[in-house]
Amino acid sequence: MSYRFHLDHVCAQSGARAATITTTHGTIQTPIFMPVGTQGTVKGVLPRDLKELGAQIILANTYHLMLRPGAERIRDAGGLHRFVAWDRPMLTDSGGFQVYSLAKIRKITDEGAVFQSHIDGSRHQLNAEHAMFLQEAFGSDIMMAFDECPPAKADARTIATAMRRTTAWLDRCLAARRRHDDCALYGIVQGGVDHALRSQHVAEICQRDCEGFAIGGLSVGEPLPEMYAACAHTAPQMPSDKARYLMGVGTPEDLIRCIGYGIDQFDCVLPSRNARHGVVYTWDGKLAIKNKRFFADDSPLDPHCSCSVCAQFSRSYIRHLFIAGELLAATLLTTHNLAFYLQLVTAARSAILADQYGTWSEAQLARLDQKLWAA
Repeated sequence: MSYRFHLDHVCAQSGARAATITTTHGTIQTPIFMPVGTQGTVKGVLPRDLKELGAQIILANTYHLMLRPGAERIRDAGGLHRFVAWDRPMLTDSGGFQVYSLAKIRKITDEGAVFQSHIDGSRHQLNAEHAMFLQEAFGSDIMMAFDECPPAKADARTIATAMRRTTAWLDRCLAARRRHDDCALYGIVQGGVDHALRSQHVAEICQRDCEGFAIGGLSVGEPLPEMYAACAHTAPQMPSDKARYLMGVGTPEDLIRCIGYGIDQFDCVLPSRNARHGVVYTWDGKLAIKNKRFFADDSPLDPHCSCSVCAQFSRSYIRHLFIAGELLAATLLTTHNLAFYLQLVTAARSAILADQYGTWSEAQLARLDQKLWAA
């Protein structure tokens, strides 16, 4: 099989791990942040620029691509990689998160979910078998099993139902799977922030024959300390010889803490979404580019960043673009934010390999907590 996971090193100071994942479309060195390209594009950024930033893998969403342009069009175009002009690894979410996020326009049963399209109101069904068909048609390097993500405030009964469905749907995904040689399948652990339920579901999900496993159902509105505690509790119980992916998380602080718990892969819309709102991530905290104090500031967004945006453009100019509503502002800010996230995980890997992750992470968290850049 083309997919392989190799654990390179575990830091002596913490549970932080460095690994190498091999796929048909290239290798991934972890810990890694995966830019989110929901519709087959990371908004406002060309694939060539993503490569220059050091993006090793990007993520796309099965639900949205199912609605448009459709699996048949993508398959006939030669697969998702060729369709979007990205020749490096791609991970596709199964659409399970939409079971959570589109609660007002869907109905869920043990069979799956029926959605009302957010585009035109048409009705669509998505279940375990169809999620596998779609992702195999896309030619994904890493496919996610169909799951149910319960809301943060769900009661124990609702969480238990979601766990039962997620396990049953994983078994159906495994049975429906046809492609084994050129793609991987990750199972997803649910359980809310209840540590006993998380342990129970890890035991169920991680005995299945999957190439990797993910922690789902976090960063959905629960208090941050509870999210950290659930991740710290769950990650060490997952197989040490397979990838661990924390879905939908998060801020730079989230990545630093959760890498220390033993997480390998991350994705989140924050660096690109917040860029479009003028929020800039730097090694010394966040700044709001629309702030008037940047009107005549000719320094780069982050003097410690090595990206092309920081090498060429000033805060003053980018603020001007943002205030004027120019599209280039979103492109430059997104490019920088993604560069920062990718530089962050690269630095984390170096610290892990040097057995210094505990020391490095404490220093970085203190640095990011500065109020110097407050909006």
